[in-house]
Amino acid sequence: MKDIKERVRDKNPKIRNPAARLPKELIRSAVLEAKEKPRELHEKSSGQSDSPTQYGIEKIESVQYRAASVTGKTIGKTTYRGGKKLAGVTYRKIKERKSRQEEAKAAEEAMRQGIESGKTRIKVKPEQAALAKENGKRQVKAAPRVVKVSGLSQEKIKTQASMQKQQVEKSFQAMQKARAVQMARKSAQASAESGKAQKGVVALEKMGKWIAAGGGAFLLVFILIVGIIAGAAFSSSSESSESLSEEVLAYTSVIQQYASQYGIPEYVSAIQAIMMQESGGRGTDPMQCSESPYNTRFPHTPGSITDPDYSIEVGVQTFADCISQAGCSSPQDMDKLKLAWQGYNYGNGYIGWALQRGGYTEANALQFSQEQAASHGWSSYGDPEYVPHVMRYYSGGSLFAGLFGNQQIVSVAMGQIGNSGGQKFWSWYGFDSRVEWCACFVSWCADQSGLIASGNVPKFSLCRDGVSWFQGKNKWQSGGTTPTAGMIIFFDWDHDGNSDHVGIVEKCEGGRVYTIEGNSSDQVRQRNYAVDYSSIMGYGVIN
Repeated sequence: MKDIKERVRDKNPKIRNPAARLPKELIRSAVLEAKEKPRELHEKSSGQSDSPTQYGIEKIESVQYRAASVTGKTIGKTTYRGGKKLAGVTYRKIKERKSRQEEAKAAEEAMRQGIESGKTRIKVKPEQAALAKENGKRQVKAAPRVVKVSGLSQEKIKTQASMQKQQVEKSFQAMQKARAVQMARKSAQASAESGKAQKGVVALEKMGKWIAAGGGAFLLVFILIVGIIAGAAFSSSSESSESLSEEVLAYTSVIQQYASQYGIPEYVSAIQAIMMQESGGRGTDPMQCSESPYNTRFPHTPGSITDPDYSIEVGVQTFADCISQAGCSSPQDMDKLKLAWQGYNYGNGYIGWALQRGGYTEANALQFSQEQAASHGWSSYGDPEYVPHVMRYYSGGSLFAGLFGNQQIVSVAMGQIGNSGGQKFWSWYGFDSRVEWCACFVSWCADQSGLIASGNVPKFSLCRDGVSWFQGKNKWQSGGTTPTAGMIIFFDWDHDGNSDHVGIVEKCEGGRVYTIEGNSSDQVRQRNYAVDYSSIMGYGVIN
C-alpha cells in the first residue's frame, strides 16, 4: 500500500520550533548523551577533587549536563508529539479510505442486486459502472463522495419499480383510449357504408370519445356494445338480405314522430321495411297509401299524394290500425306482425278474414288474393307475397333479435305452454286438418324468432326432415352430449334410427335436459330427461 504523504505548510516560519527540524541522528545522539552524562558525573563526584580548578570545571560540566538534559527532554517530547499527530492523521485517512471502499462495494452490490432481481429498471451507463468500480480500487486523497444505499436499496428499488409500473400502465391506458376511438370510427364508417346503421355512426363515435374520456376501465364495456351493434347487423342480415336505402333512412325522424303520435313508437323498423318495399323512399308518396281511408286531402287513386310528410303520416296511421286489429303485442310477435303487414297491403278486411282461419299464412294470403281478384273481375289483387318481400328489409325491431336467437326461441316456446290441440301451429304450417304437430310447433317458434328467415332453422313438419337438414349443414350434436338452451332436441323412441319426436331445449343443468315440446299428450308441455337418456337421438345446433 502506498504511503500517503502530507506536506505541512507553516504560514509563520519565524515561530517554528527548531527542534522539529533536527536530524534524526542529532536527536538520537542528544538522547544518548543525556543518558550517559549522569553516569560520568556520578563517577567523578564519588572521588576527591584534585583542585579548586577541577572542581569548577566539574560544576560547569554539571550545568552543561542539566542544560543538555533539559534540551534532550524537550526535543523528545516535541518529537513524540509530532509523531503522534502524524500517526493520528495517517490513521484517520486510512480509516476514511477503508470506509469509502466499503461504501463503494455496497453501492456496486446494491445496483447489481437491483438489476439482477428485475425490481428496478434504472439503466446504469457503462462509464458510471466503470467509475463506481474504479472508486473501490483507487486510493486517492480526495475520493468522490459515495452515497450509502445499504438498508435503503430495497425500499428505493420497490418505490422506483412501482412508479415505473404506474407509468407503463398509464401509457397502456392511453394506447387503449386511442385504439377505442379508432375502433369506434372504423365501426361507424363500416356501418355507414353498409347503410344499416346510420345512427350507429354517430353513436359509436360518441361512444369512442366517451371511452377515451373515461379511461381503459371501460374497454370491456365498449367491446360488449360493439358486439351488440354487430348483433344488430346480424339481425338485419338474418331477417333481411337487403339494406335500407338512404332515402328511407332520411325519413327516420319523421317516421319516429308519427309512430309516437299514433302509439306505435317501437314499430319504426317495421314501418321502414314497408316504405322500402313500397317505394324505396322515393317519390312524393313514399308510403303508397293514397287509397287508405285515412287520406282526406288527396284523391284515392294510386300515387295521388304529393306531400311526402303527409304520406308518412297517413301510412303510419294506417299501419297502427292494422297492428291493433291483428292484436300484435310487440315487434317480436312475428305471427301477428306478419298479419298486420299483409293487412296493410290488402286492406283491413284481410285481417278479420285471416283471424277466422288461424292467422296469417302464405297459403291463405294467396287464397285471399285469388278470391278478391275473382270477385272484382281483376287479373290480380295485391301482393300475396307481401310479407316475405317486407321481411327482406326488416331488422327485427330489436338489437338482440339476431344476437340472442337461441334464447328468443325459448321465450317464444315458453309463451305457448298450455296450448292444447296445436291447431294454431299445424294450420300455420298449411295443413287443413290435424297432424302430429311437434315439428310444426318447433318450426312456428323458429319462425317467430326470425330463425327460419335467417337460415338457422328449417321449416319442417316431419322429424326426419329436420334431422337430415341439421346433419347436412354440419350443425348436428349427438345424443349423450350436453346441449345448450335453444337447441332443437330429436328423440328416437324405438331406437330404429328414425326420429319420432322433436322439441326445444329450455336449459341443461344438474345432469338433466329441460325441454318445451309440442304435441306432448296433445299439448305444449315442459319435460325433462337425463342427459344420457338413450332415446335422445341428438340435437340441431342453432348458431
